[in-house]
Amino acid sequence: MTEVSLTGRLLVATPALADPNFDRCVVFLLEHDEDGTLGVVINRPSPVDVNDVLVPWSKIVSEPSVVFQGGPVAMDSALAIASVPGGAEPLGWRRVHGGLGLVDLDVPPELVASDFGSMRVFAGYAGWGPGQLETELKSGAWYVVDSEPGDAFTPHPDRLWRAVLRRQVGELAMVATYPEDPTLN
Repeated sequence: MTEVSLTGRLLVATPALADPNFDRCVVFLLEHDEDGTLGVVINRPSPVDVNDVLVPWSKIVSEPSVVFQGGPVAMDSALAIASVPGGAEPLGWRRVHGGLGLVDLDVPPELVASDFGSMRVFAGYAGWGPGQLETELKSGAWYVVDSEPGDAFTPHPDRLWRAVLRRQVGELAMVATYPEDPTLN
């Protein structure tokens, strides 16, 4: 296990990552400790509108107002993250990193809506057991980079993988130009 917690950082799939569940994914890490790692894929919108599954929250979520595929684990469950400006900690919100936190979807939205700057709903999550992520990092499957507050709520999730890589320094920024199918180059 790494000595440093990666909570609040991004995992960016390398072109070498062969798992189709994570092809060109950007994962926001919600928890990373000796018990394992939990995150949500923040750049995979689904065709399901939030209004179709969580009507009370549909007016609060950021555009696009769809449920995102948070990962391959527990796709039948939902979790949400929201930004809260300032230092407030509203009812049903647990800080993860900076002004981002997890939302308790059982809290009536009208009690917390005015406290949230942005919000997104995810079906499922990405999870790794103790030491599993560290093994994947050593094998070169992921880049670990700092998150920016707007990453989790980008209105253009299809561009996020390239955008996150482009803002890195050095050779990592060049990876953003890696073709979808290198055999066609």
